[in-house]
Formats: sequence, C-alpha cells, structure tokens
Amino acid sequence: MHFPRPPAFDHGVVSFAWALFFGLFVWIGGAAVGYGSAVSFIVGAVVGFLVFLFVRVYGEDEPRRP
Repeated sequence: MHFPRPPAFDHGVVSFAWALFFGLFVWIGGAAVGYGSAVSFIVGAVVGFLVFLFVRVYGEDEPRRP
C-alpha cells in the first residue's frame, strides 16, 4: 500500500509557522513567570522575527541532483 505524500508548503509559510510558535511560546512563558505583558510581548515578537529569519535562510534543504 502506498501512502499519499503530505502537501507541499512554501518555505515562507513554514518559516512563519515556526516563528509564530516560538514567539507565542516566549510571550506566554514570559508572562507566566512574572514578567510584564508588554515586555513579554516585545521579547516574543523579536524572538519570532529572528526565528523567521533563521528558518528562512538556513531551514531549506539544498536540492540534490538525480
């Protein structure tokens, strides 16, 4: 039995999903440990942006020659 392949997503969408996840993780985590909401949001936004750039630049596999 041959299982279908998962759908192909653009690399920008994947980068945004990682950035959104980690940005929310830092924001909620910062608020949970007692930092102010504004500080947690700003740090989460900066971390999300940096994760987006990192995954966008280094996250894609190099195409292989057949």
